[in-house]
Amino acid sequence: VAWSYASVNCNHYGLFDALAEASEGKWPQFSAQSLANLAWAYSTMKEVNPRVYEGIAKASMKCKENFTSQGVSNLLWAFANAGHVDSDLFSSLAPVTSSLLEECNSQALANIAWAYAVSNVDDDSLFGKNSPFVAVCTEKANDFTSGGVSQLHQWNIWRKELTGAPSDLPPSVQQRGLKAFMSKGFQKSALQENVVSELSYLGFP
Repeated sequence: VAWSYASVNCNHYGLFDALAEASEGKWPQFSAQSLANLAWAYSTMKEVNPRVYEGIAKASMKCKENFTSQGVSNLLWAFANAGHVDSDLFSSLAPVTSSLLEECNSQALANIAWAYAVSNVDDDSLFGKNSPFVAVCTEKANDFTSGGVSQLHQWNIWRKELTGAPSDLPPSVQQRGLKAFMSKGFQKSALQENVVSELSYLGFP
């Protein structure tokens, strides 16, 4: 139900609060796909409900082996976009996500990269030298949209700052990512928007 309303950008008054109340204590009964769909719906509709995200996170870690590439991508993006940073969840899902990389389309790869960068959670099993992440991104380089390659650029900058090492992405992908990033700007998470709002409230420019 939540996914259906969110997919058409319809925020029915009281619906998401009612769903949150009805789901309380029942999270283990949700399938991995249902958890991903619910997280995506709450994040897309900008519904702020920490208890929902906490419940989804705990349940997701218990059924992490059941996620599809699209499901795990949507879940990670939802948490990052909502500004609900859960390092335990991201670390727990990293090995599973790594095993699904070759099944990911370009947008799923971009969402995964952006989510980990925004949440500032690094994991060698997902982005280290032995991970196929860069190889898969390179293989699907021509499939990335302007928005997707901009997300990848943000991940690339984050990784270079974090590791101090040169990027392994092909120069052509890096250049395209920079161009897309400069032309469209970056996608803010809810956490980033909240920080900007608080700084403005305090009188900072």
